[in-house]
Amino acid sequence: MIRQDFLLIGAGIILLVIISLIIYFISKRFQRDYTKSSMDEMEGLEFEYFCAQLLRQNGFCEVEVTKGSGDYGIDILAEKDGVSYGIQCKCYQEPVGVKAIQETYAGKEYYEKMVGAVMTNQYFTAPAVEAAKKLRILLWDRSYLDHMLEEYR
Repeated sequence: MIRQDFLLIGAGIILLVIISLIIYFISKRFQRDYTKSSMDEMEGLEFEYFCAQLLRQNGFCEVEVTKGSGDYGIDILAEKDGVSYGIQCKCYQEPVGVKAIQETYAGKEYYEKMVGAVMTNQYFTAPAVEAAKKLRILLWDRSYLDHMLEEYR
């Protein structure tokens, strides 16, 4: 009887170890170690989730990726220090133009957020920078994202 109890306890421990290992490897798969160059290889939705994770790692809370279509120009909703943000993500091969700024401004108003921002793996055109100043939209370019990655590491 005692031997049977030890076998059951041993089997339970082995099962727990196996389950723990499975969970560990699954979580590692989804916590990809993003490098500065890997963000250039991402598709749009993957880049949005990358940006959401980057925001979480840098102190933002209530980070939510919006639905793909009909998002009114905002890809992520988030908060930090009592300030609400509507954020658009642009994973481009060229500089981001004025259209992204306009969409972010409209989306920020639609979602009634305090601050609008555009996150990109690139940089912004001069007209985009000018429009962002007038519309009070934050521009988080490649340098800023690299800085956020470094801060987290």
